[in-house]
Amino acid sequence: MSAGESYTLLLALLFALAAGLVGCFALMKRMLLASDVISHLALPGLGIAFLLKVNPLAGGAATLFLGTLLVWRLEKKSGLATDAAIGVVFAGALAIGAAVTPNEDLIEALFGNFAPLPLTGFLLGLAGVLLVIISVLWLKDQLILILFSPDLGATTGLNVDRLNLWFLLIFSLTVLIGLRFMGALLSSALIILPAATARQVTDKLSHFILVSLIISVLSVVFGFVVAAAFHTSMVGPAIVIFSALLFGLSLLVKRK
Repeated sequence: MSAGESYTLLLALLFALAAGLVGCFALMKRMLLASDVISHLALPGLGIAFLLKVNPLAGGAATLFLGTLLVWRLEKKSGLATDAAIGVVFAGALAIGAAVTPNEDLIEALFGNFAPLPLTGFLLGLAGVLLVIISVLWLKDQLILILFSPDLGATTGLNVDRLNLWFLLIFSLTVLIGLRFMGALLSSALIILPAATARQVTDKLSHFILVSLIISVLSVVFGFVVAAAFHTSMVGPAIVIFSALLFGLSLLVKRK
């Protein structure tokens, strides 16, 4: 395995940890489905970047974070729920992204790739992952408090609006890190599925987070094993299929 391939595998595993952690709090905030929509906000930027022959992640980041800020403003000013505000922005972003992305680059934009990473790309991704993990762990107690009672959080001096914005930005950064590996269609799957599976098998918060992390990492490992065994570059779909199968098994276990 080359150095670039090692960087790719290591960053994918670290992304799995970040996604599994963020997914737990997204589920508790009832915005798991919103993660699927948020990832599509990157499509216009990816398409424009492909047209201009610049780094697609830079373009994706621009529209992803602009869209996230727009969602937050809509939620704050109009009183819409987070998922409703995201839905308002989603349709336009998806249409623009599909219209401007060149056909030859569309598959990569939608499903990503696991091409070897240069050291610079790995270090940038590592910084993003560490920022996500440290931020969530640092804000964990505050996030839990406003989940159960935003009014109580406000009376204790928490800025609820700022905290919601910070979580949305962390959420979007997690999606951005996953764009390279899993594309705009699948990058949110590692936020949604492991957390949903973990919620089926435990009610204890510490166990919930741990199970989500384990499932997320195992899914990435399975994706790489399948890709190596069958000599395919479609690692993202294999990751999602494995994670979805574990969710199905969790439903059977819960019924018993």
